[in-house]
Amino acid sequence: MKEKKYDIRWKQRFQNFKKAYEQLRDPVLKVDELSDLEKEGMVQRFEYTFELAWKTLKDYLEEQQVNAKFPREVIKQSFHYEIIQDGEIWMDMLEKRNLMAHTYEETIFRDSVQKIANEYFKAISQLYNFLQNK
Repeated sequence: MKEKKYDIRWKQRFQNFKKAYEQLRDPVLKVDELSDLEKEGMVQRFEYTFELAWKTLKDYLEEQQVNAKFPREVIKQSFHYEIIQDGEIWMDMLEKRNLMAHTYEETIFRDSVQKIANEYFKAISQLYNFLQNK
């Protein structure tokens, strides 16, 4: 049976998301042992993992015949269809992602590291596990 174009697209994108997720997992699991430089690397890894996560969701939704183009729409539809469990955390990730580019501000940096380690990674892991089983 021939796979549909969207089915192939989300699965290809998922492979990139999977690599990014695995690269983010290591520093998150030992966040307390990391230097500030390593924590900055973790924040950067989060940024591209989040980007791949919502784009993988977009492709997955398209394969399910759900039209959503922009990150906010993708998150809302993903929550509606119970692909993600915590829509508020995902919206928070979307809003905070842009702030994280300002890691030179100490309070933003510290807050970002804690949010990634204590909240965001859990939400991304839930999505990873959902898609891994598809």
